[in-house]
Amino acid sequence: MATIQPVEVNAISIIDAVNLQAIQQTMQKIASFQAIVQKTLKPNHDYGIIPGTGDKPTLLKPGAEKILMLFGLTSEFEEIERVQDYENGFFAFTIKCILSKNGQKVTEGVGHANTREKKYVKQDPYSIANTILKMAKKRALIDATLTVAALSEIFTQDLEDDIEGTPIEQSIQQNRQYTDQSGTITTAQAKRMFAIANGNEQLVREVMAKYGYEHSRDIRKIDYDKICAEIEEKTKEAAS
Repeated sequence: MATIQPVEVNAISIIDAVNLQAIQQTMQKIASFQAIVQKTLKPNHDYGIIPGTGDKPTLLKPGAEKILMLFGLTSEFEEIERVQDYENGFFAFTIKCILSKNGQKVTEGVGHANTREKKYVKQDPYSIANTILKMAKKRALIDATLTVAALSEIFTQDLEDDIEGTPIEQSIQQNRQYTDQSGTITTAQAKRMFAIANGNEQLVREVMAKYGYEHSRDIRKIDYDKICAEIEEKTKEAAS
């Protein structure tokens, strides 16, 4: 019986077998879709920058659901692991999200949540078990969405909490209103302006100049909400 010799595969042989023209077309389509996503999603609703976590926006559930609608994808959830320790008050869920189109599986994502996470540890674990399950599903959904849409270079996975442990949705909502109107804005607030403008630095600087500011660090808190509102309005006008 003849012995089948293994075929050595290296990077060069893989590249030789690739249709570079097809790859280039695919990359162009991905870039075009990413641009559409950035124009379609709303800052501080579909995505947002969490103070203290860098410049990359976090994709939120509403944004993920809109992206799946753009693709025409449906989602199904499968429970991988469930821990319900009623004696010690520990609950944990690991969920798989499967994205499909016309009955054909496209990709999948995995999400996990448990009652010992920082934002849940002080709550009654017996009353939030269902919340933990929903959070695991949400994380799985966003993980799958980032994969199928090749959006990991634009958005990060939903971090859920900001640096103080406040739910991200609540954190972003709170960042729209400031009771302290004295002094200048923080670095996080300055970053939010650019997030609202979808990264359009020129637009932000034009609006700042209108209010007499050259640098974002000099913006007074009393003017901040007005500047953000105008940036948001001009961004919508540019997208329409």
